[in-house]
Amino acid sequence: MALLVMIMAIVLSLLIGESSLVLGDIGTATSYHPPYLPTKCNGNRQDQFPPGNLFVAVGEGLWDNGAACGRRYRLRCLSGSNKPCKDGTIDVKVVDFCPKSPCPSTILLSSDAFAAISRSDAKINIEYVQI
Repeated sequence: MALLVMIMAIVLSLLIGESSLVLGDIGTATSYHPPYLPTKCNGNRQDQFPPGNLFVAVGEGLWDNGAACGRRYRLRCLSGSNKPCKDGTIDVKVVDFCPKSPCPSTILLSSDAFAAISRSDAKINIEYVQI
C-alpha cells in the first residue's frame, strides 16, 4: 500500500510539473523584414522601436482594434522544423498590425527578434505571455 501511495505521489508531482511548463498562450511566429515603416501604431516615428529591434506585428487575434499597440510580450520558441529553437525568452513590443492578409502567423517578429529565438527562417511554434 505504501508503494502505491508513493507511486501516486510521484505521478501527481510529474503531472503538476508538466502543467507548469506552459504559462502563456501557444501560437505561431514568422519573421518579417524591412521596411518596417510606416506602422499602424505610430506611423513613421523611429522612436517606437525598442532597443535591439525586438518588436512585432500581430494578427487579428491579438490586435484588439489597435489596443495592442505598445503591449509587451515575452516569447519562447517551442518547436519547428529541424530543431530551430534557441534557449531562453525574449521580450518584444507590438508596433504594428500584420501587414499581410491573411496573416501567416499569430505574431510576426522583426528579423532581429526572430533571430534571437530561432536558428531558421521557417515558421515556429511559440509560447507567449503579455508582460
